[in-house]
Amino acid sequence: MSSLKEEAPETGDSEERRGRRGHRHGRRHKRHGGEERDTTRVQLEMPPQAMERLQQLKDKTEAASYAEVIRNALRLYEALIDEAERGAEFQVKGPDGMAVPYRIFL
Repeated sequence: MSSLKEEAPETGDSEERRGRRGHRHGRRHKRHGGEERDTTRVQLEMPPQAMERLQQLKDKTEAASYAEVIRNALRLYEALIDEAERGAEFQVKGPDGMAVPYRIFL
């Protein structure tokens, strides 16, 4: 089972930047090129098999980081849920050209 939690704030953070439980919910980071961006740090605890799957996806997609893999997965998951909510049905086309129904959400 995976768990997800936000990282504790660094010392010296002001109370107004922290949430009710003392966690800081956002940070301003400078990206390459100097532009600033708000982010929230999360920590994942994953069993070895899930971590291996994450590593394989990172390698297959040539992602720069685990975070990139997770961001891409969230975008895809959100898009699929949006389509399913609109009544879309999903199909997979095999190498032989035959399309078969694909049940993503059980």
